[in-house]
Parts: sequence; structure tokens; C-alpha cells
Amino acid sequence: MPISIAGKVQSLGLTLPQPSSPAANYVSTTRVGPLLFVAGQIAPAGAQGRLGDQVAVEDGVRAAQAAALNVIAHVAKAAGDDLAKVRQVAKLTVFVASAPDFTQQPLVANGASDLMVAVFGEAGRHARSAVGAAALPRGAAVEVEAIIELAE
Repeated sequence: MPISIAGKVQSLGLTLPQPSSPAANYVSTTRVGPLLFVAGQIAPAGAQGRLGDQVAVEDGVRAAQAAALNVIAHVAKAAGDDLAKVRQVAKLTVFVASAPDFTQQPLVANGASDLMVAVFGEAGRHARSAVGAAALPRGAAVEVEAIIELAE
């Protein structure tokens, strides 16, 4: 019997949310061959503000984890909730709303990266960019986008 992505997430003490709907004129995911491109996902309301100003690094890490959990919800939908269908988390891009002198974006991005490895194991190890931004949609502290290789 296949292991479900939702079940793996639950075993970590987390709950897989419903995949979010796009906020504008785009789609949440696009599949090109085996690659699934997941549009930027933000954490639920409450994880807002800029790191280095009103948001502490620890809160940013939690926001990155929550945004990554939304990415995983889209992956689960595309993979039929079958953990074995996720061949590789190829790339994460983590955008961090940052004060001008904030330079700890990689520490914040670890919240997303660590969750991918916890859920997908070796297939969760990925290339990554951690990018500081002046502002993110809806005032979010963190936004995560992903490229995932799925079994055909």
C-alpha cells in the first residue's frame, strides 16, 4: 500500500492544508513532462512583516515552513497523495521580506528546506535560492516556490 504524503506530514505532527487557489490570473501549478512547477505560496495570515524589522528569525523560519507546507499540498494533489511519486524536489526559491540590513535569509529558508527533507527524505534534498525582497504579496514574511520531479 502506498505511503501518502498527507500521512507522512501527519506523522511529523503537522496537518496538510487544502491547496490554495491562485490570487490572480495564473495557475497554482503547471506540469511540463515530469516537472511540476508550484507557484509561490505564502503562509496563512499572521506570518506578515519584514524580517529584521517586526519579524524575528524564528518566526520567519516558521513562516517558511508554513509556506512550504502549502507547496507540499499542491505536490500531494498532483501526485495523487502518493509519496513514492515524488522523485525529487529539484529547486526551492524562498523569498524573504527583509529590512535593508537583514542578511539571514538562508536561516529563514531552512524552515522550508528542512520540511522538504523531513517529508520526502533524500528526494527532498534540493538546490535553493534564498532571496531578500522589500515586500511580498499580502504583506507576507516569506514566499516559497518549487520545482518538483514527479514520476510519470
